[in-house]
This record gives sequence, structure tokens and C-alpha cells, in this order.
Amino acid sequence: MKVILFGATGMVGQGVLRECLLSNEVSEVLSIGRGATGQQHAKLREIVQEDLSNLTPIEAELRGYDACFFCLGVSSAGMREQDYTRVTFDLTLAVARTLLRVNPQMTFIYVSGTGTDSSEKGRSMWARIKGRTENELLKLGFPRAYMFRPGYIQPLDGIRTKTRVYAIFYAILAPLYPLFKAIVPQYVTTTRQVGRAMIQVALNGVAQTHLENRDINRFV
Repeated sequence: MKVILFGATGMVGQGVLRECLLSNEVSEVLSIGRGATGQQHAKLREIVQEDLSNLTPIEAELRGYDACFFCLGVSSAGMREQDYTRVTFDLTLAVARTLLRVNPQMTFIYVSGTGTDSSEKGRSMWARIKGRTENELLKLGFPRAYMFRPGYIQPLDGIRTKTRVYAIFYAILAPLYPLFKAIVPQYVTTTRQVGRAMIQVALNGVAQTHLENRDINRFV
């Protein structure tokens, strides 16, 4: 399986990239982002593209891939709805439309989150916009499209978030992860589990389009 990965420098994307490079089922990974991952691997090829909403300059290099793992995202904290919509909804759909055009048989997996609002009518701004993004992705026409909704994600294998506040948050909660896993396993997962679940879902497919945290953990 040949995979295109967006967001490989983020915490979730780092985990997904690691599992792809380790997997015998993945033969090639094309990482596309605003910055390089800093990694070197025989399977890995990278394209640094400042404007991810316009992939026309690199469109020819996107052909022949089986799946896209879209892990790109930002926190909504302190953002206006218009700005969050632009970087969450508009960017994601622009990428998805291009990939569908050049790879009509591609599987598309989008990382959303627990609490995403499929009705698009709730009070939470981020949940409404994520829900709208999910809904539109499912309408585009991919043969298989899946919405991943992880809850709390524990970074493993030396993976770190680039956001200082989040880094402190994860450092504090890391010792409590075993307790969370024992008490509320339906709400916690790891970067390792998310990556492995994506690979298995892309390879084999599943009946449901929305995979909640408990569904993601079943694949490990």
C-alpha cells in the first residue's frame, strides 16, 4: 500500500508516520507539509509545500497512491470561527478534492476527534466545523472514507507535541495514563494505536464510517 500523509510533523502525524515506516503492509509514504519531518527512510519521500490548499504545482506527484491519512489540524483555542473554518474545513476539502481527482480509487482517512458534532448545530465551534468537514468528506465520492475520532491520545516512542502548553499537559498526565486506560478505556488511546488502526482500516475496510476511540483501540 502506498500512502500520502498530511501532518507528519504534528503529534498524531508523527505516530502515524512511525507505524507506516514500520509496517510491512506499507511500501511507500509521501509526506506533504509546510515543513520537513527531519527523518530519513527508504520508504519515505517528502514534499514541502507552503500553500497546502493549492496542490496544483505538485499534482503529477500525487498519482498512484492507495490511501491518504489526513492528520493535519490546529487547536481552536483563541481562534475566530472564520479562521478555524479556513484551516480546518476549507483546507481539508481542497486537498481531498484534488486527491480524489488524481486517485479516484483512494481511501481517505480524516482525523477528527471525540465530541465532533455531525449535526453541525451544537454550541461548540470546533465540533460543528469538524462535523461539517466530516460530512462533506463523506459526500465527495471516495470509494472508502473514514472519520477517526480519538479521545485523549498518549504520545509514545519519544513523540512530542510542538505546542509548549500541550507538552506540559502531556508530561503531567503521562504517569496517569495507565489509570485512565483502566477506568475509561473508551476515551483514551495512543499514537501507536491510532497509526496501526489507520493502516488496518485502509487495507481491509470496516463497515462504519465513523470510528470512535473504542473502535480505534480494537485494531491493536
